[in-house]
Amino acid sequence: MLVVNPVKGPCACIATNNNHTQNFSTTACRRRGMSRGKIGMKMDGAWLSVWCLVLVALTGCQAIMFGLQPGSVKCLKEEIHKDVLVTGDYKIGNAVGQVVDLKVTDGKGHILFSKDEADGGKFAFTTEDYDVFEICFISRVQQGHRGIVQEVTLDTKHGVEAKSYEALGEAAKLKPLEIELKRLEDLSESIVKDFVYMRQREEEMRDTNESTNSRVLYFSLFSLCCLVGLATWQVLYLRKFFKAKKLIE
Repeated sequence: MLVVNPVKGPCACIATNNNHTQNFSTTACRRRGMSRGKIGMKMDGAWLSVWCLVLVALTGCQAIMFGLQPGSVKCLKEEIHKDVLVTGDYKIGNAVGQVVDLKVTDGKGHILFSKDEADGGKFAFTTEDYDVFEICFISRVQQGHRGIVQEVTLDTKHGVEAKSYEALGEAAKLKPLEIELKRLEDLSESIVKDFVYMRQREEEMRDTNESTNSRVLYFSLFSLCCLVGLATWQVLYLRKFFKAKKLIE
């Protein structure tokens, strides 16, 4: 998930670099002509856009920020595997006469975390099965108040990212290198689990494709048999009809 910031970040980088590109292209226009300068400016702008996209990919964050309308409900869903630790850090902007309730549920409707009149805090839970989990922010406006849009920030982590290896190292008295090895071990296990899950899904999809192909084949053979039977019946019926009318012997 990505925080949208119209002031800072890659967008500001693009605007600043575009100014530099325009100045460089102006100099090139004086030396090589207006047409080549325009082409150079477009190419430089494209390369700058590519570099900024790479920068966003390398520095991506897990937080999301959105505006919650008064008296509305905003829910976020995510699919998570079995036996995965999920943590969340949220912050809700203050508004007079307006409160926000937080509720975390699974696909079966079981409430994993709930807090009324929440303004900020953390939550954590461990998944019992592969399911779709939902985080809902419910806005309530008191009588006599019009209500305003509240800014909500949510930062969720799951798996290796959610574990606190510093606290684990202090409890087990591990060295920094041992803590890093433990983190890499857990990361490797999570990657292996992801590959196993992808392999299972691939096998399920292959079985589904084979089953669909066999059903289509059987349906095609059945349709062909029906057409052959119908054609044979039409020939026999017409032959009998023509014989009855004594048109053929």
